[in-house]
Amino acid sequence: MKRTLTLTVATLVLLLAVFGFAIHYVRSHPLVFNESLWEHAHCMPQAGVALRLYAKDHDGRFPFHTNGYGDALLMLGNRGLFYYLTGPGYDTSVFEPARASQGDVDEKRCGRVYVPGLTETNDIRIAVLFDKVAAPPDHCHFPRRLWAGYVREVCFVDGDWREIRVERWAAFVSQQIDLLVEAGFTREQAQQLYAGVE
Repeated sequence: MKRTLTLTVATLVLLLAVFGFAIHYVRSHPLVFNESLWEHAHCMPQAGVALRLYAKDHDGRFPFHTNGYGDALLMLGNRGLFYYLTGPGYDTSVFEPARASQGDVDEKRCGRVYVPGLTETNDIRIAVLFDKVAAPPDHCHFPRRLWAGYVREVCFVDGDWREIRVERWAAFVSQQIDLLVEAGFTREQAQQLYAGVE
């Protein structure tokens, strides 16, 4: 009987330890256990299609707004569908009230950075939209998300998209800044677009 009690207590302690570790892991890795855990939440390919359709209807120009890229992204929202403009850890709540009130979109609350002022004629290697935060890929669900590497999804001028791994991000940013300067941006403007990206 004493042995059974000891075994029961040891099993309970072990289960509590495993449960505690699981809770700690989930809380310390919110981007692994975000809305993309089970479903497709932030669709960069759909963002690429939306950008290309907009350009097709506007003489090859992508959305531009004098209030900044947040309001330019708002111009893409069709019937309130903004999920493809959000990034990991962000949601559509920044767009919905702005769409209803035709107000300003707070770029700090946008999960993706949009590069305004581009057209379909720009170099197709230029990223027009990219995730602010690196996370496991949106197209990677549980349980693979537990060991998937962190990436940023990026959409290019031609509508193509890629996942850039965090270890390649600095080199990618350097190349993008050079491409934007070649496209007519000042170096300061180009650097500002990538400033503050975690």
